Amino acid sequence: IKDKVPVAIFSMEMPGEQLAMRMMSSLGRIDQHKVRTGKLDDDDWPRLTSAVDLLNNARIFIDDTPGLTPAELRARARRIKREHDLGLIVIDYLQLMQVPGNRESRANEISEISRSLKGLAKELEVPVMALSQLNRSLEQRPNKRPVMSDLRESGAIEQDADLIVFIYRDEVYNEDSPDKGTAEIIIGKQRNGPIGTSRLTFLGQYTRFENHIPADGYGEGYA
Repeated sequence: IKDKVPVAIFSMEMPGEQLAMRMMSSLGRIDQHKVRTGKLDDDDWPRLTSAVDLLNNARIFIDDTPGLTPAELRARARRIKREHDLGLIVIDYLQLMQVPGNRESRANEISEISRSLKGLAKELEVPVMALSQLNRSLEQRPNKRPVMSDLRESGAIEQDADLIVFIYRDEVYNEDSPDKGTAEIIIGKQRNGPIGTSRLTFLGQYTRFENHIPADGYGEGYA
């Protein structure tokens, strides 16, 4: 945002207004509930003003049209690229895209969507970040850290992606977790680099991730 990199966000799950509120909360470090209700404390207002200024000057283009097809998304991305240039495309989330016509299976549809996004990244020479659902079956096993096979309709995604990143927060599954406020960032695939796990601090009230500083005061690398 501060570097004013043009970003296109295709938010098929969350309305644009709600996404903007979350951005304000994250940038201003203001509790989401306060932003939604407008019940701000005196010291929240300067941070909110600063966050709004940042967003006003940011080159972020949000399209919250539901159920876009690959062709529709490609046309919209091309237009933004032509008019504003583009540094990043974000899709939330891949399984909410639609493929017109009948298909043999949803897995085949996801395969077509995945290939189209790969082609879009190559055509526009812009990285595409596509969020994906996970299979619910992972909740049935003791270790709930996601792995590649947990990607819903995963075959094509696993093959097409250059980088696959999972987020795991132990406190979601274990109330007594010693890692509250910590998110594990699991690199499941990296075509041109190492895989492994790193940690970030997760500030849930702001929907914000920050560099993790463990108790000994030293930063962490890959585990």
